[in-house]
Amino acid sequence: MSGRPLDVLEASLEEPVTVHLKDGTTYYGILSGYDQHMNVVIEPETGVDDRVDGELDGEFAVAIEDTTIIRGDNVVTIKA
Repeated sequence: MSGRPLDVLEASLEEPVTVHLKDGTTYYGILSGYDQHMNVVIEPETGVDDRVDGELDGEFAVAIEDTTIIRGDNVVTIKA
């Protein structure tokens, strides 16, 4: 997937994403929204045990439990 960042986010709506933050935390969930500042809204993915943190594609990721809004200033990468 290539293109402008907001185009990539648009193409990733309602898809599972991994969001890496500046503090080293990684969150996993369904991208349900974003804005021009790259603030993102992620929802829990059904069928994923939200109480178990573990490896996801070779990385340690926290599966979110509730709707989560992440400020764009804290985001390093968003992987679809």
